[in-house]
Amino acid sequence: MSENINSNSKITAIRGATTSEGDTHIFIKNAVIELMNQFMTLNDLGKEDIISITFTVTKDLTACFPASIARKYFDLNSVAFIDCQQMFVPKDIKFCIRLMALVHLKSERNPAHPYLKGSSKLRPDRC
Repeated sequence: MSENINSNSKITAIRGATTSEGDTHIFIKNAVIELMNQFMTLNDLGKEDIISITFTVTKDLTACFPASIARKYFDLNSVAFIDCQQMFVPKDIKFCIRLMALVHLKSERNPAHPYLKGSSKLRPDRC
């Protein structure tokens, strides 16, 4: 977790989601990497800006932990992560990975919430 609190930043929650092509390690890995890249790029975040990330997945994703992929691929060893199963709702989006991150965002920026692939149905106002 970042110990440097900059007066030009604000602590902000950013949400996002994507869908995996299926329940395999490689499909989940590809989806998490794409989501994390968009989340970081759209919000101009460095790894030192990220405080914590909670991932949730629908019950049909069991092959691996999204947090483990994000930690290893992006070298985020000082970020607090947790994985959870998303509440089951009939007819929910299949193979969905959601994130909620607490970050130090530059004061002048508005948060950008990436909703990729099939998850765009969750927030049509953000597409």
